[in-house]
Amino acid sequence: MRGRDPETGEFRGPSRTQQRQGALEVRSLAEQLVALTPAQLAKLPLSEELADHVADTKKVTSHIAHKRQLQFLAKQMRKEDDETLEAIRDALDVSGDAARIETGLMHQAEGWRERLLDDPEALTQLLDEYPDADRQRLRQLIRNVAEERKRNKPPASYRELYREVRGLLADADAGDDTPDDDEEE
Repeated sequence: MRGRDPETGEFRGPSRTQQRQGALEVRSLAEQLVALTPAQLAKLPLSEELADHVADTKKVTSHIAHKRQLQFLAKQMRKEDDETLEAIRDALDVSGDAARIETGLMHQAEGWRERLLDDPEALTQLLDEYPDADRQRLRQLIRNVAEERKRNKPPASYRELYREVRGLLADADAGDDTPDDDEEE
């Protein structure tokens, strides 16, 4: 129940204004989600149920019905915990941590790809840093890129080499996120 605690005199919960502002923020976030493409939505940390609600909202075309469905989506989003909503906001935020990490990973993968193509020793360095890498697959892709360039073919292997290196870096980066026993002390 809203009001003051008789013993301490403090308010028991957020005011109605604060509740309303929170609901409007979630509704704004719901509008942003509905405006995204399916590929962009796939990158967000949405639960299966929430992704289904977003898809349902996108299907509704009538103005009033769409508005009502958007309100329903916002209501479902308010049921999610704050960490989930914050992760979605961060993933949508261009200047957020997730975007910076993604951009850094992309640049790092591009750098490795160029080094692998220009320097024969770069593969050895990459394999030293990432021992789980598929040595044979990387060598094959490097050879294929050279062949594509020689024959003026489309850069399919060039792109595949990037995806392979990026996946390798992402897997290694995900492995680094697990806390060590030394870091906890």
